[in-house]
Amino acid sequence: MTPKQVDLFVIGGGSGGVRAARVAAQHGARVALAEEYRLGGTCVIRGCVPKKLMVMASRFGQEFSDAAGFGWTLGERHFEWPRLKAQVDAELTRLEGAYGSTLRNAGVELHAERALLEDAHTVRLTRSGERFHAARVLVATGATPQAPAIPGAELASSSNEFFLWPTQPRRVLVQGAGYIALELANLLQRLGSEVTVVLRGEKILRGFDEELRDHLQAALVSQGLRFVTGAALTSITRTHRSGLGLRATLDSGEVIEADAVLRALGRVPNTAGVGLDVAGVALDAHGAVRVDEFSRSSVAHIHAVGDVTNRVMLTPAAIREGQAFADTEFGGRSVPVRHELIPTAVFTTPELGVIGLTEAQAVQQHAAVDVYSANFRPMKATLGGGSTRTLMKLVVARASDRVLGVHIVGPEAGEMIQLLGVAMQMGTRKADLDATLAVHPTAAEELVTMRLPTRRHGG
Repeated sequence: MTPKQVDLFVIGGGSGGVRAARVAAQHGARVALAEEYRLGGTCVIRGCVPKKLMVMASRFGQEFSDAAGFGWTLGERHFEWPRLKAQVDAELTRLEGAYGSTLRNAGVELHAERALLEDAHTVRLTRSGERFHAARVLVATGATPQAPAIPGAELASSSNEFFLWPTQPRRVLVQGAGYIALELANLLQRLGSEVTVVLRGEKILRGFDEELRDHLQAALVSQGLRFVTGAALTSITRTHRSGLGLRATLDSGEVIEADAVLRALGRVPNTAGVGLDVAGVALDAHGAVRVDEFSRSSVAHIHAVGDVTNRVMLTPAAIREGQAFADTEFGGRSVPVRHELIPTAVFTTPELGVIGLTEAQAVQQHAAVDVYSANFRPMKATLGGGSTRTLMKLVVARASDRVLGVHIVGPEAGEMIQLLGVAMQMGTRKADLDATLAVHPTAAEELVTMRLPTRRHGG
């Protein structure tokens, strides 16, 4: 059978692949896309979206308790995991359908099966056997959870399987202390599970600002999360032949019994079995596709975007890369992708939002740095109760007055950091924040009312 001719074949239907396919088709390209699981990828199906909905669910318990301080009397309350799961699943199905409709309306030919490269231009669908000759290929296969090689590793769930749990485990051991581990551990604990987090280091969120790490870890401990630091799992076994209950052994010798073990040790580029080797595409030491600022691989007409490149494993980065690829290759523009000044949020409770340099990074890169910070009790807590405090921090280059970093722990930190991302892209100075009229009473006004440095580094 003669291969079908297309201008672009996209392997993978996650956020980056979907954006690239749709925009390329809108530019007039003949586009085909193959996704072997579900359209939407990690973010929509087994990541950002279901996680955020479950985080929202986990916050209602505190809301109900706070309501009493504001004059409300509430009756008996009861949480049902299966009801939440059914609602979340229904929303994911709706979103998946919307992705499919958007792509088809743009003229993209969709295939719900696995695709792989047979050579640098030929893509084969593994179930139907249909072949395509693609002028350009975009690899957008994302990343897959990292699995440790320990006895009983198959008894643990990855962050992917977490969203398939039919019931809520009473006791959960979470392995890891990055974004995903903390978000899932925190929401489980707030929904009523007993949660233990095991991490190799002494602090959570390696790479984040030290003051924020300390602040958030203390807040999570005060809520009831248990942390076992400086430890790693060495084995997992069943405690009952019926399959109920697990026993996790740590390298310290400590044994923790749980009903579920959740593995959240990060994700690795999903490049195995795609045919990149036969196409001559170079990978780095981590198995990621090597690309330039235009997402071009070592083979000029094969590109890659999103987590499979291991540049920035964030959904908005994949979307930006997909958009830039389509505009460059099919839209007559030259759009390189930059990965500086990326705002990001960790959806624990309290939330964490950051952009730019940490205090330590700023001190390393600049001769003189001023740090402005505010640590206060949120207004809602004055009547509702609760001990969690909000932390806000600005890192400023003294010579230029340029804001180098913004770090927030507290309610709506994600919303605030998104807007501060705009200001940072425009090169905001501390004087610009000082000149901005505060909106009172809000937590965000602290960002424009901090006048004196709390710490000064350098001359």
